[in-house]
Amino acid sequence: MTVKQYLKQAYRLDALIDADLAELRELKQLALSVSSPSLSGMPSGGHKQQAPFVNPVQKIVDLEAHINSEIDRFVDLKTEIRSYLEQIQDNTQRCVLQYRYILFYSWNDIADKMGYTVQWIHQIHKDALISFSKVMKTTN
Repeated sequence: MTVKQYLKQAYRLDALIDADLAELRELKQLALSVSSPSLSGMPSGGHKQQAPFVNPVQKIVDLEAHINSEIDRFVDLKTEIRSYLEQIQDNTQRCVLQYRYILFYSWNDIADKMGYTVQWIHQIHKDALISFSKVMKTTN
């Protein structure tokens, strides 16, 4: 795994959590919706059926547990990345990496925030990845 791939893990995990949260909202909406009763006129055969909201509720509970686990991984990963960033001596490089991989800013936003051109931010980023790689090698 390259340094860039390592750093992008937090962004990808954040996107997965967002997708899971969207799915959770849909499941909760489904659990709250009213379903129409089955009126076939035929006897049910004697076996007990679960209420229609039970299945979505269990899925909600399972998905919430999964999301909490992903959030824990996300927080741990960002903490790990931050610990490497703190070891980079150049504050400008550290700042670019933090804006990009901890706060998920766009290149334009980073350039505006730091008062540089996007092209210069890309050069700083390139140098920062080299610095980050050196820090990772000395730490591991």
